[in-house]
Amino acid sequence: MSTLHLDAEALYADLAAGVRPLIKPGGVLVGIWSGGAWLAERLQRDLGLAGEHGVISSTLHRDDFGSRGLSASADATHLPFEVEGRHILLVDDVLYTGRTVRAVINELYDFGRPASVTLAVLVDRGGRQLPIQPSYSAARITLPQGERLSLARDADGRFSFNIE
Repeated sequence: MSTLHLDAEALYADLAAGVRPLIKPGGVLVGIWSGGAWLAERLQRDLGLAGEHGVISSTLHRDDFGSRGLSASADATHLPFEVEGRHILLVDDVLYTGRTVRAVINELYDFGRPASVTLAVLVDRGGRQLPIQPSYSAARITLPQGERLSLARDADGRFSFNIE
């Protein structure tokens, strides 16, 4: 177990400031299930963006689908807007290997061809296996390969991290 302490609320404030200039006119937020979806929901509200944010799941396009199986997030994709021609700001909590982002982009293209896709993450922990980089990350950290960092949200909507 790691002794690393990350202040998720402070990092969220950095993320909110950092993504504001990345949102293009007519652009929409899409959060990756589940931590990214929580972030997108709060960003939509805190940044005063019109409309509704989207949520997208990686389940149906994962390259480890055979070993992981179908999860409860398989039906989590909800895109309440036209994807075709839109500028998408994809939001996730923790970027690690890049495989979830790859799967989500495949899922996104099932709904149409966006004008652009930009990635913003709360924490980039390195360890990429694919050539995927965020346009913005609130923090960059290094964790041992066997440790997992995940975002948690309490009943009041405040964020914290779990390190396992």
